[in-house]
Amino acid sequence: MNAIEVQNLRRVFTTNIGRFRRESKEIVAVEDISFSVGEGELFGLLGPNGAGKTTTVKMLTTLLIPSSGMARVGGYDVEKEAKEISPRIGFIFGGERGLYWRLSAIDNLRYFSSLYHVDPDTSKKRIPELLEMVGLEERGKEKVEGFSRGMKQRLHIARALLHDPEILFLDEPTMGLDPVGARDLRRVVRNLQSEKKTILLTTHYMFEADMLCERIAVINKGQIVALDTPEELKKKVNDLSVIEVEVFGVQDNLLESIRKLDFVDSVSIEDRDQRQVLTVQTPIGSEAISDLMPLFESSRVGKVISREPTLEDAYVRLVGGEG
Repeated sequence: MNAIEVQNLRRVFTTNIGRFRRESKEIVAVEDISFSVGEGELFGLLGPNGAGKTTTVKMLTTLLIPSSGMARVGGYDVEKEAKEISPRIGFIFGGERGLYWRLSAIDNLRYFSSLYHVDPDTSKKRIPELLEMVGLEERGKEKVEGFSRGMKQRLHIARALLHDPEILFLDEPTMGLDPVGARDLRRVVRNLQSEKKTILLTTHYMFEADMLCERIAVINKGQIVALDTPEELKKKVNDLSVIEVEVFGVQDNLLESIRKLDFVDSVSIEDRDQRQVLTVQTPIGSEAISDLMPLFESSRVGKVISREPTLEDAYVRLVGGEG
């Protein structure tokens, strides 16, 4: 049996535009998506900001009503049987809201246990276990206001597990965390797999999805463009090599000039601190470097490397270099 089933799910928002002559405009956030998640599976929903990941999670957790289509969570319809779903799921959204900062970690969990109608004897036993699971057993009596962002996110996971839900929705849980905090949180997520929880994880970090997920649905502009294991998705780019060029100051027409080269499959750019990194996918490998470098004569170039493609490179190919 699948823990989550989604068929032709769609969500449309209506907004008003114009200052004097107000007009209604429909924005399609999720467009006709279908997928399923097996019991005990860690399933990834991967895509850039604004792709439709959070909207999908909000429909599956009954916070938004679908415009059309069908979704079942734990065997129950998200629209018609929402009350049956709530006790069976836990969810966290990226960010720091949802905790009481003036209370200690233990007092936060006690309070939410009462909201979830967890038996006091069960709660008394479970809270120390959850704090140990998320690595906060030594900080339980401290006020949350003194916690780092990563610690707050781990406490969010403990809160979501208080009523021992069958299915967890983790929406970009490492968003905005420093590398150490993100690493600790990923460790917690991996540990949850040993408890046979069904987990739907959304992220826009490709390496995170590759590390954690058994299967991944790639979503872009509200549509699923691929669904497979990380290994199979990476095979979509096994005919390519990747050239990375570190640049300090990119000319306006540089990307367009690179795209016109017949040996370039795709090109994208990412800001990293005070520099930009251009990523070029090409079937000719390091041979492309000598033809690329003349285009950078008006820019200051740092490192240039050739490497094997990753899941992120597969994503770039799937969405045509966007995102």
